[in-house]
Amino acid sequence: MRIAWRKSSYSGGNGGDCIEVADLPTTIAIRDSKDPHGPHIHIPHDAFRRFAEAIKSL
Repeated sequence: MRIAWRKSSYSGGNGGDCIEVADLPTTIAIRDSKDPHGPHIHIPHDAFRRFAEAIKSL
């Protein structure tokens, strides 16, 4: 399966320190944009949604 990674629109195009996410059938995958072939984590969709909501409220 080919994974379609994406960055936040807030990260800009300058290659800064960002995370990338990919929406998979049962999880959200997260990786470091500076190390695209390195490790990545998978978390359930509902946990990622709660995480994103918590960050937005800061």
